[in-house]
Amino acid sequence: MYILHSFLSELKERFANSRKSEERGPWFADTLLAIILPFTSSRTSNLLQALETLFRFSVRKKKYYRFMAPPKIPWSRLWIRLWKLIPEPETNRRLLVALDDFINPKTGRKIFACSNVFDHAAKQNQSKYPWEQNAVSIGLIKIIKGR
Repeated sequence: MYILHSFLSELKERFANSRKSEERGPWFADTLLAIILPFTSSRTSNLLQALETLFRFSVRKKKYYRFMAPPKIPWSRLWIRLWKLIPEPETNRRLLVALDDFINPKTGRKIFACSNVFDHAAKQNQSKYPWEQNAVSIGLIKIIKGR
């Protein structure tokens, strides 16, 4: 847990240059922590509720989701900093990466990050283009201390 705390502190500091850094840096770190912790089964739809429960987060829904989907999050600086935080990312001189996507089907019209996305794993009786949230996760596979 100490490593996770240091990662989140480092990432929070990347927001220091923004004009709302005191607000957005902690929001970003707490959001990442809420996603990582297995607190709720449907993380995307209950994320703000999980933040309110876990961290006594107090923010209007519209303001929080506007924060979650702006073009101004400094992704390039965050990725560079995160990569530098990983000690020796290679395993046997190779970089092992796992990539997976999943969909979260929704109903309704005003839902954050929803669109009609092609479902490559749709069954015969399912729509090939459902209204959904599409998430892609990527992970670095690293052998740690013989595990």
